[in-house]
Amino acid sequence: MSVWALGLNHTTAPLDLRGRFAFAIEQIGPVLDGLRQSFGSQTEATILSTCNRTEIYCASQEIAMPQTLQWLAESGGVSPNSLHDHVYTMVDNEAARHAFRVASGLDSMVLGEPQILGQMKDAVRVAREVGALGSTLHQMFQRSFAVAKQVRSSTEIGAHSISMSAASVRLAGQLFEDLSKINVLFVGAGEMIELCATHFAAKTPRGMTVANRTMERGELLARQLKANVMRLADLPDRLHEFDAVISCTASTLPLIGLGAVKSALRTRKSKPIFMVDLAVPRDIEPEVKDLRDVYLYTVDDLTEVINSGQVHRQAAVLDAEVIIDDGVQKFMTWLAQRRDVPLIQDLNIQADSWRQAEVMRARKLLDKGQSIESVLESLSVGMMKKMLNGPLRELNHAEEPQRIRAREAVKQMFLRP
Repeated sequence: MSVWALGLNHTTAPLDLRGRFAFAIEQIGPVLDGLRQSFGSQTEATILSTCNRTEIYCASQEIAMPQTLQWLAESGGVSPNSLHDHVYTMVDNEAARHAFRVASGLDSMVLGEPQILGQMKDAVRVAREVGALGSTLHQMFQRSFAVAKQVRSSTEIGAHSISMSAASVRLAGQLFEDLSKINVLFVGAGEMIELCATHFAAKTPRGMTVANRTMERGELLARQLKANVMRLADLPDRLHEFDAVISCTASTLPLIGLGAVKSALRTRKSKPIFMVDLAVPRDIEPEVKDLRDVYLYTVDDLTEVINSGQVHRQAAVLDAEVIIDDGVQKFMTWLAQRRDVPLIQDLNIQADSWRQAEVMRARKLLDKGQSIESVLESLSVGMMKKMLNGPLRELNHAEEPQRIRAREAVKQMFLRP
């Protein structure tokens, strides 16, 4: 069994390209079914999709990297050639190492961020529910989760990290002198919006409003924050009311268009609007960034802010890599042992066939009236000859290089004290 991974992330692909391959968690199940059908049902598969990455992990007897690239390219409506320069591919120990690093937050835009571990667990849960997770990927991910927990508990990898939520508040504070005097709109009601809203709430803004496609989910978050709630359909007419807009939904098309923002600016008489688009694909049309008095930031724009504490975390990274190396080595040992299972099964079948043949021959000798002692002697000699036939044939007839290897193997297997 071999493991391979193919993906693209914030370091290899621009935001708009990543948006073509973003899958909401409820989409991953059907998408996994399509992926496995293109390979054959025996292939294990898991898809991890976040705002910063889309990665496919597979396990099978044969590595199918070209087919994986072909499938991903088709799912995003691009050619494999155009996608090729933006993806990374890894096999066996490198694929496992990558999974361990991702789970531990070492491959994230926000070094040491804890959210990625939960996102990986969700991806694995969906794969298990649709029957795409076999024993190999199950072992790899469970070991990666254990390593991630050890990294977080025994190193300071997340001690100096700045989350996207905190970075958003910091950037807003650079534009507005007093955040307690602004009105903030949160578009969406998922985990990322909840984190951002919690950070902004700590600054006690004048007002907070949640706009979501489903009012029930929006009202639930609004109650937690003691905020107002509005329908997503009312967004174009009410956008001018807000000084800051933070958006992160699973929409496949932009929710906030250029025309709506222009209209809001006219109503606001050019008072600035701070906007953060954390969604992949984008929630806010990219042309909005060119408007005067609009300060729009995407997930990629936040890189410089969130990496400000990276120098302090380099020692922790080295400590984490040691833990990861140990975890990867143990997984690869387990995988190597799994690869020997078919051989072990064949050996058991062969040995049992010899046993049955000798037992049958012994019974025939007993039926002919031979003594038990002579039958036992004959049975033991027969088993011995069958066991030694293969090794002796290799020693007597193999070419010299092969004979040397056979000689060492025979010594190790048969000439034990």
